Amino acid sequence: MHIRIKRIDKSLPLPEYKTTGAAAFDVYARETMTIKPREVAYIPLNICLGIPPGTCILLANRSSTHKLGITSVNGIGIGDSDFCGDNDEYHFAALNYTDKEVTIERGTRIAQMLIMNHHTVNFEEVETMNSESRGGFGSTGLI
Repeated sequence: MHIRIKRIDKSLPLPEYKTTGAAAFDVYARETMTIKPREVAYIPLNICLGIPPGTCILLANRSSTHKLGITSVNGIGIGDSDFCGDNDEYHFAALNYTDKEVTIERGTRIAQMLIMNHHTVNFEEVETMNSESRGGFGSTGLI
């Protein structure tokens, strides 16, 4: 799949897959940012992407992001195919979960993106599901 990409700062590298088996590519902080304890900062990721209709971007922590003292405040982010303008730079909503200031240096790989297919559905509202209920959310036990 070929996608269009615009870098805001061309001195930072293009996103890249770090291994041949990597499902997601790493993205970089465009600016050095200091995040106060227990606060959220929006770290610019230096890229605008043009992905095909029928696909979306899943923006998630790298497995080592927590070692920086931050995590994605919303768990994951979804990028739609129509978020593709010249000013539609992706950002990472970073929560500093520590009791100290955390500085993220420009060029730090802080997140990863996965491009996935998705389906748009039409909803059919019904009065009954015509299936037996399983017992509610969490009904299969704790483990």
